Amino acid sequence: MKKISILTPADIAEAYQIEQASHVFPWTKNVFASNHGEHYLNYKLSVNHCLAGFSMTQLIIDEATLFNIAIAPQYQRQGYGRLLLEYLIEQLIIRHVTTCWLEVRQSNLSAIALYNSLNFKAVSMRKNYYPCTKGNENAVIMKLSLA
Repeated sequence: MKKISILTPADIAEAYQIEQASHVFPWTKNVFASNHGEHYLNYKLSVNHCLAGFSMTQLIIDEATLFNIAIAPQYQRQGYGRLLLEYLIEQLIIRHVTTCWLEVRQSNLSAIALYNSLNFKAVSMRKNYYPCTKGNENAVIMKLSLA
């Protein structure tokens, strides 16, 4: 059974474990915890009552920025990331958001392919934005027009 609902403060510790398991360079605990509140639309995906993934999105007037999305390793490559993104997009449309932005590592080809399949378009690049084991990596800035 799959369920998407609001990511609450009570979910933060478990969601942070997914953050650490899913990203080579995860956010710090403080950064992770600070991405909640009035201007955020954060969701969790549960599979059989287990937290399988989350998304963190900031809303400012009619624009959204997807800051973070992660699916626990044991649930990856099963369509759960797409499911969570499709739900988020539906919720943004309901809230009259006109544009959704995100940044993704240039090397994360599977994520870029997923975003492209949902009509996100690459619009720019931030040079040397993400840390990596040797130096830094570019971020691809992507935009989804919802209006």
